[in-house]
Amino acid sequence: MNSDSSGAEHPPRHVDVDPVAEAFIESSSNAPGCDVVQPTESSPLLPNETAAMTPPPTSTDQGRQKLPFLTLAALGIVFGDIGTSPLYSLQTVFSIDQHAVAPTPQNVYGVISLVFWSITTIVSVKYVALVMRAHNQGEGGILALTALLRDSLRTARGVQAVTVLGIVGAALFYGDSVITPAISVMSAVEGLNVANPALEDYILPISVTILTVLFLVQRFGTAVVGRAFGPVMVLWFGTIAALGVPPVLAHPQIIGALSPTHAVVFAAEEPMIGFIAMGAVVLTITGAEALYADMGHFGAKPIRLAWFFVVLPCLIVNYLGQGAEILADPKAIDNPFFRLAPSWATVPLVVLATVATVIASQAVISGAFSVSHQAVHMGLMPRLSVRHTSKEEGGQIYVPTVNWLLYFGVLLLIAGFPDSSHLANAYGLAVTGTLILTTVLFLGLADKVWGWPIWVLVVIAVLVGGLEAVFFSANLTKVLHGGWLPVLIAGTLIFVMTTWMRGAILVRRRRAELEGPLRPWIETVRSLDIPRVPGTAVFLHANPDTVPLALKENLRFNHVLHEQIAIVTVVVQNIPHVRHVDRVTFDDLGYTDDGICHVQIRLGFNDSQNVPVGLSWGAGKSEEFHIDPDEARYFLSLLKIHATEGSGLTRWRHKIFVWLTHNEGDRTVAFHLPPSRTAVMGGSLSI
Repeated sequence: MNSDSSGAEHPPRHVDVDPVAEAFIESSSNAPGCDVVQPTESSPLLPNETAAMTPPPTSTDQGRQKLPFLTLAALGIVFGDIGTSPLYSLQTVFSIDQHAVAPTPQNVYGVISLVFWSITTIVSVKYVALVMRAHNQGEGGILALTALLRDSLRTARGVQAVTVLGIVGAALFYGDSVITPAISVMSAVEGLNVANPALEDYILPISVTILTVLFLVQRFGTAVVGRAFGPVMVLWFGTIAALGVPPVLAHPQIIGALSPTHAVVFAAEEPMIGFIAMGAVVLTITGAEALYADMGHFGAKPIRLAWFFVVLPCLIVNYLGQGAEILADPKAIDNPFFRLAPSWATVPLVVLATVATVIASQAVISGAFSVSHQAVHMGLMPRLSVRHTSKEEGGQIYVPTVNWLLYFGVLLLIAGFPDSSHLANAYGLAVTGTLILTTVLFLGLADKVWGWPIWVLVVIAVLVGGLEAVFFSANLTKVLHGGWLPVLIAGTLIFVMTTWMRGAILVRRRRAELEGPLRPWIETVRSLDIPRVPGTAVFLHANPDTVPLALKENLRFNHVLHEQIAIVTVVVQNIPHVRHVDRVTFDDLGYTDDGICHVQIRLGFNDSQNVPVGLSWGAGKSEEFHIDPDEARYFLSLLKIHATEGSGLTRWRHKIFVWLTHNEGDRTVAFHLPPSRTAVMGGSLSI
């Protein structure tokens, strides 16, 4: 029996294979022209493997010494988004444009109570106490949760449903990744308007300049800048807490807003106003998903310590301070955060807020890179060019295509929305949609894998899921006022991902027919007595049962074979990491005398797909085959896809799929192959 992080036992992973399941599972393989396969079924890990792949506990003396540094780093990376929410959340609730939530004492107390209990329920209880227990070998995030649950299901429909939820969640995350940099930076720069209204015309160009620089420096990585993130965010949280203290001391009765009775009374006596307010209160918990998504970088304990001892107290004090400021001066609703500061401190606060929002944006952008990397490995997207920006940290990556798509999306947002309060209308749907999907997937894991009692699941579903459903419903009212934007972004990405998956099914089936079975081909080659030339040829190929197209074409063109032929399959499993010692396995296929073997390189979805390095880890594992990665010749199969009628895809999806296959990332770069010793050969295929 396997055990999860909660200690509950669950059965070994298994997927019943029937025609429907087989067709769908095929879609989780990577691109048609690729040489990587992602199986949805993996063997249960042995105890020693589990211990090796799971990050070591920090209960040792060494772990305790590292804990403060990890906690400081978590402050800089994890909490940038939720930590800058006070800049715009209450301003949006009491938006002058909406005239819905008037700054009356009852409304102020009700809103602050809603804010406190929303943060407590969604962040403290759901994410920190519950969801962070569901780790995929130490990694978190909605796609990691999707992979964890998908591997535990027994039916094709269950696998399909969970995969679709993961696709929708990833698509909504991209919508969040476009909106967060725009709203965060713009809300910080808008503080200049408080210091001097004459500077209003400079807000837009300053915001665009900051964002442009932010996206330009992504290619250099965040290793150097990241060291400064933690201290800056400590200063930020200390500052927002200090800003909230004077108004609270001047109006200590605001502390009574922490009672849930004010939220209940506010919602009961003015249900429509309360409902509208919920659509903006959700902005106070934006970034909650980062607590889970970044768990693999720091571990659960540093994140929990940073949340309960630094972030949560500072946020609550600041929100209480903003509430007290509005009670004292209802006109402060135009920008309650910056109204907390004395006039002399406004400009320095704008500078600090801008730096904090850049950090918040950086965290989301890096998250988009990671989600894209995982999506490619799970077969949800075509291969993208991925650059590793750190030799020490494998998770620090740069994806140029995603970076520039996000940048142009941010520019379009700023051009279309005049200020941060209008952008906030577009923000809520992406956040609430992701929240609900995470809850659904977590409940499925707790039920199917951990076997939690049904009454516990019902309580979580009612309290947490019910609150998130209200948030989502409230944001549906803003669809016409900007909420359509994340829906459009998510819908486009869902269309692309599902098109890619369906097209991959068709290509894999027809490609197998074109390649033909491997063993009969080897028997034929043996009977022909083909000349052999010195050296080792490595053919990257996803299907170990068929002949690589490049191998066929090389024989047809050159009429010779290398002395040693290694058919290499890179298997990306639904776990974050695979130990180096467990990555490479050899199979002589029964043709040792013919110098042909099959090599499987097993990787986690967070491992680099460096094939030469992977082969080097297999040195000495085979007595018959000695592959020198620095001398071997590498061959990639090129398969050009052409559109035909009656393929099972609609006309537009057909064109999009073909376009995606023609614009995949360079596999030579993706597999870290030496260009001078790599050849690309193959054929064409019509679907």
